[in-house]
Amino acid sequence: MGHGRETAVVEETAPGGAALGQAVDPWDPPRGRGRGKRSGGGSGPRGGRWGGSGGRWWVWVGRAVLWALIIVIVVNGVRAPFERFTAEDSGASGTQRSEKGTRFPTSAASAFALQFANVYLNYDQKDAPAREEQLRAFLPEGADGQFGWNGVGKMQVQSVNVAGVDVRDDHNGVVTVLARSQDKWLRLAVPVYAANASSLVVSGRPALLPPPAKAAPPQQGVRDRDSALESELQPVLGTFFQAYASSNQESLARFSDGAAIGGLAGAVTFFQVREIVAPRGPAGERTVTATVAWQLPGTGPGGAGGELEQTYELAMVKKGANWYVRSIRGATPLSGS
Repeated sequence: MGHGRETAVVEETAPGGAALGQAVDPWDPPRGRGRGKRSGGGSGPRGGRWGGSGGRWWVWVGRAVLWALIIVIVVNGVRAPFERFTAEDSGASGTQRSEKGTRFPTSAASAFALQFANVYLNYDQKDAPAREEQLRAFLPEGADGQFGWNGVGKMQVQSVNVAGVDVRDDHNGVVTVLARSQDKWLRLAVPVYAANASSLVVSGRPALLPPPAKAAPPQQGVRDRDSALESELQPVLGTFFQAYASSNQESLARFSDGAAIGGLAGAVTFFQVREIVAPRGPAGERTVTATVAWQLPGTGPGGAGGELEQTYELAMVKKGANWYVRSIRGATPLSGS
């Protein structure tokens, strides 16, 4: 009896000291005698449900779930303001797209309105039934066959062209056509409904609008001209435009830099380079304008042809002592400082 308690104490403190230290952390795997029963008949501290490798596996699962939850919270916290910002921006754009009707078939509606205008703006009281029959292909069912015309008088247009499309939404737009009747220009606004690109109708009566106003271009000109270069280019461009008029490819190749330049294939005859305007700039590269006088095919008395002045923009490049034409196109007025 006297040594029994001491023996129990010795077993718990000395040999079992490691077991007691591990009992503080029940997640460690069992080692040594801890797996057996205590001398007192009870189970050791590692005999509970939390001991062994199974408990540690659940700890890692719990940690993984916790980290996943933290990552989700962080990502959502960063993404939410960005999504609100982009949603507002795209929402405004979406409204604009809806108002502008980006899905409205502008090309198909333009062609449809152009064909309609050619029928609508040409009428003669002698052929009123024929006009009505042609208009029915463009009008909704039940519409007035003459579409507002009282059947009296005559009108004829020489040309009709599309000037623009005012898109109202995905299905409605107003096509504006520009027409010339004798010596007058007019605009006609044609409302078009489009179920899709292949199903269209003139949805209402058109409206005449005033012709475009004449614009006043700003005063432009090159204030610092390179007169020496203009004189140097005079004979070069004279020979070039002579070959350009006749499409002489051998001669054009001598003056062209890079891709071959086509010509006018004898549609006109070169007469003279009237003016060259060269603003100051880099020594080996310059953009100049040249006014050229062409002689037109003879249509006057004795087969004489008239003259026509036209202005071209040429990109010039200098290689060695010679200037070459890199490109030629129609010109806008040059400006310079």
